[in-house]
Amino acid sequence: MAGHPSAAGRKWEHHLVDYDPALRRLWIGGQRLHHGATGAAFAAAGLVGLVARRLPLHDCVSMALLGATLMAHDWKDREVWFRRGDQLD
Repeated sequence: MAGHPSAAGRKWEHHLVDYDPALRRLWIGGQRLHHGATGAAFAAAGLVGLVARRLPLHDCVSMALLGATLMAHDWKDREVWFRRGDQLD
């Protein structure tokens, strides 16, 4: 299956993990991974760990703060964090 083109016009096959250094973008299983989506996962994991009391408090707070920072960094792209597909734009 043909992969997504990079800024240099290259094409590659989808692998489990793809990275385009020219665009500085990461894909996992053909799905583009955004900082914001990753941040949402970290923040949720920290909050769940806190509520479930399965992790030490400092780990939960660290995860939640890391998640919030990642989401803030990528806030301008929030409408596409979970959009399906290669997201070449």
